[in-house]
Amino acid sequence: MKVLYRQGIVSILLLCIWVSTHASNWVFNNPYPASEENKKIFYSSFNEQPKTLDPARAYSSNEYQFIMQIYEPLLHYDYFARPYRLAPLTAVAMPEVRYLDKLNHVINNNDNSEVAFSVYTLRIKPDIWFQPHPALAKDKEGHYRYLQLSKYYLDENNINQLSDFEYTGTRELKVDDYIYQIKRLANPGVNSPIYGLMSERILGFREFASLLPANPKKRDFIDLRNYTMKGLRKIDDYSFEITLKGQYTQFMFWLAMPFFSPIPWEADRFYSQRGMDIKNLDFGWYPIGTGPFMLSENNPNRRMVLAKNPQFRQDYFPANGNQNDERKGYLLHAGERLPLIDQAIYTLEKESIPRWNKFLQGYYDSSTVSAESFDQVIELSPSGVPKLTPSMQTKELRLTQATEHNLYYLGFNMLDKVVGGDSERARKLRLAISIAVNYDEYIAIFLNGRGKAAQGPIPPEIFGAKKGAAGINPYVYYWDEGKPRRRPITEARALMREAGYPGGRNPETGKALILNYDVPMTGGPDEKAQFDWMRKQFSRIGIDLNVLATQYNRFQDKVRNGNTQIFHWGWLADYPDPENFLFMFYGPNGRVKHGGENATNYNNPNYDRLFNLMKNRSNDAERQRLIDQIVELLRHEAPWVWGINSEALILTQQWVSPTKPNTINLGSLKYVSVDVKKRNELRRLWNKPVLWPLGLLFLLLLFFLVPLFMAYRSKEKKKARRIKL
Repeated sequence: MKVLYRQGIVSILLLCIWVSTHASNWVFNNPYPASEENKKIFYSSFNEQPKTLDPARAYSSNEYQFIMQIYEPLLHYDYFARPYRLAPLTAVAMPEVRYLDKLNHVINNNDNSEVAFSVYTLRIKPDIWFQPHPALAKDKEGHYRYLQLSKYYLDENNINQLSDFEYTGTRELKVDDYIYQIKRLANPGVNSPIYGLMSERILGFREFASLLPANPKKRDFIDLRNYTMKGLRKIDDYSFEITLKGQYTQFMFWLAMPFFSPIPWEADRFYSQRGMDIKNLDFGWYPIGTGPFMLSENNPNRRMVLAKNPQFRQDYFPANGNQNDERKGYLLHAGERLPLIDQAIYTLEKESIPRWNKFLQGYYDSSTVSAESFDQVIELSPSGVPKLTPSMQTKELRLTQATEHNLYYLGFNMLDKVVGGDSERARKLRLAISIAVNYDEYIAIFLNGRGKAAQGPIPPEIFGAKKGAAGINPYVYYWDEGKPRRRPITEARALMREAGYPGGRNPETGKALILNYDVPMTGGPDEKAQFDWMRKQFSRIGIDLNVLATQYNRFQDKVRNGNTQIFHWGWLADYPDPENFLFMFYGPNGRVKHGGENATNYNNPNYDRLFNLMKNRSNDAERQRLIDQIVELLRHEAPWVWGINSEALILTQQWVSPTKPNTINLGSLKYVSVDVKKRNELRRLWNKPVLWPLGLLFLLLLFFLVPLFMAYRSKEKKKARRIKL
């Protein structure tokens, strides 16, 4: 018995040694199947389900994350150029534009007073094909297989998702597909968010909508090919024209957005059939594009999968980068066929901590830096520049800092009797508040330094914004030793006295001036602290701030009706042009009177004159001169406290190729490459199981249990002998 015991112990020890020797190749926490291990797959996550993937309706970043890999508008943004520059995508070249007067005569100048129509001529590349899709499937006789389905076809054939259809097909892209999509934008049944804007711009857009059936049934197919829009003219299969009313040079930027992606009429017909909507078989769930990827799995409650489009045309990684781009590794794959990966898998992660832990384990290839992980990842240099902590440097992570093209601000309702209007009293009150609200401090406390205090209405990297001493707001900052410094609070208090509020006292009541601050509730953990911080800023100049936090819909109603005094809001750029920011101060865009985006209701005839001179010019010296005058006027009158230009900090694993950040064009997945071999090696290294504690525990159990078992067996044998005797 003792011999058996010793042999058992030796066997167990040998087993433990074998396990510990081979455990380095075991990974128990890998969330992906072994079949994916050697494939060129990019792994990432998303935290909010997209509402729709229909390019006529989608208008948010979490939706663009997917559809801009699938759809291809006519134009896009040059991968390397900064400031951002438009370039042809499916178009052969940039659109040709000619201007017409009221008699349709071509005019050579761009004087707004003479331009009645702008005609854009566009030519697309041949040999571009749609991704495989059942809507394009044909039989041997050339008839569409699935455009005339019987009433019960879907149920009889157990079809619940797009992949359940047996056949798929493809065809070449024609300009008819772009024309069809523009008509979809005008279809009231589609309810595109840019219907209002385009109805004011594209000739015949609104009239086209009136031609369509007034009250169609939900799934009735309206063949838009049978209706004519005056502003659209097909020249041939690869050329067409779009005519705008007047002059609107920013239309070029819209041609780079998914709204102007091609849609085949067959897909519209296919999705309009009976029963499709019940099974979520529509544009919102199953897009059909010509881009580098196609949606192969749509499960927004778990994961979204993009697969390489087998019909994608010949497209190559650009090679027009500069020396700085080459130094940062952005030209590593110059000249290679796109896309560089075969698949992208996005997993739903609503909580930031699990998402971050999986990134550290190597199971996500990229991650943003959240507030929860900031201290673990980032340390700030004495000059405030973020860099990786030593623990993150050992993982050789890549940190990319990208300026986002947005602006968060405090707005003054210029219709208000206290803070609004063009009086010197109100202007100095607004400037005093502008100095008192220290957004540099806010960025340090609540954003971990991820951003910069805005100096005016135009964010960095947009034409018109200036750098250095020439770019600061001199009413709030002064330039000292190579950096902007906020003016002291004593200057704000002096402005309060000049405005008639010495010490922040209202001369009518003798008490502290009370101002109302409207802000949408977010429910975030820092919300109360942010409100308290804002009250503190106003109290520095003697003002009592009454915080009115409401649900976002209620907040919008108050701004829309002019029932605010001071409010907090933001603006995200639709396109990288100064007009997209400066139009928010244009009088005819006033929110209360005209329902426009001028939420402060700022109205200044001189501003409007300068804006009209600036808006349609090319980015030349004269446009810069006009912008300088506009910015000076706005800084002087201070309809906003300019707030924050936020920055994104993005981490990528060392096996992911360096990718130049672009916060305007989200369709950059085709430029991403992964080193699969290195990823597999590091995943195993970072996720080695620690098994010796389990082995030790097992040995301790054996040490105590085996003697007990042996004693029990010995006792049983003695009993057996007594019974035999």
